[in-house]
Amino acid sequence: MICIQARGLRKTYGTTVALDGIDLEVKEGRIVGLIGPNGAGKTTALNAILGLTPCQGDLRVLGKHPWSARDELMREACFISDVAVLPRWMKVSQVLDYVAGVHPLFDRQKAEGFLKRTSIRHASKVSELSKGMITQLHLSVVMAINAKLLVLDEPTLGLDILFRKQFYESLLNDYFDGSRTIIVTTHQVEEIENILTDVIFMDRGRLVFNRSLDEIESRYVELTAKPENVVAARALRPVYERSSLGRTVLLFDGVDRAQLAGWGSTRTPNLADLFVAIMDSSQTGARGGLQ
Repeated sequence: MICIQARGLRKTYGTTVALDGIDLEVKEGRIVGLIGPNGAGKTTALNAILGLTPCQGDLRVLGKHPWSARDELMREACFISDVAVLPRWMKVSQVLDYVAGVHPLFDRQKAEGFLKRTSIRHASKVSELSKGMITQLHLSVVMAINAKLLVLDEPTLGLDILFRKQFYESLLNDYFDGSRTIIVTTHQVEEIENILTDVIFMDRGRLVFNRSLDEIESRYVELTAKPENVVAARALRPVYERSSLGRTVLLFDGVDRAQLAGWGSTRTPNLADLFVAIMDSSQTGARGGLQ
């Protein structure tokens, strides 16, 4: 089943092109990382998916048109923004009461379970909570809604590293069940790499990379070459090259690891290194095998 399908999705703000004719297909049951520099179009893409921003082109989310059927869509989708706001006058218990009253898929017991892992008290007002605690409260509420699609835009912004780790572990172990779909954007790529099934890199309103983690594992290999083997390795036409601690590191697409045996150390590139390579290639126009 297809969760999100976009064809020719385009959005402009005056002369600024936020989305430049995007084609995208996300299957149900995937955890997709949407990664890109500031201004790449990530938030605009998420807003389009959620029916918050009208765009040119064709878009279907959970089989629905997100602009004309947004009420129906939001019964099956949840969203956490990096600028999430909860009413400051409300007590924590009132937040839970309100969500329980307006959303039929809210599981209050699950929300209570998430909150028990925090130091948040039910009698506290939102205005009395720190920025990190407000984010924890919002996450606890949204993750307790049994939605088919969860969209997270920088969900752990302002949280310390311990809670960020706990959040992503909870997302994987307590929320994701193999049928739900999760779209997450973050600048902390290394923190979500181990939970993703797919990754999309955006740059200047375009999708410049769209692969599953399995494809990355099978296609891409990074060689830290011995000095005497650099010339021979370059003959295999790496798609990217960089220096690290005085050593030459070459990235290959589709080259058998056995060919590189003995030329240095090899590994599958992490997402941060792959992102840097693809962004550099995208900006210089020399994308080669990085598509």
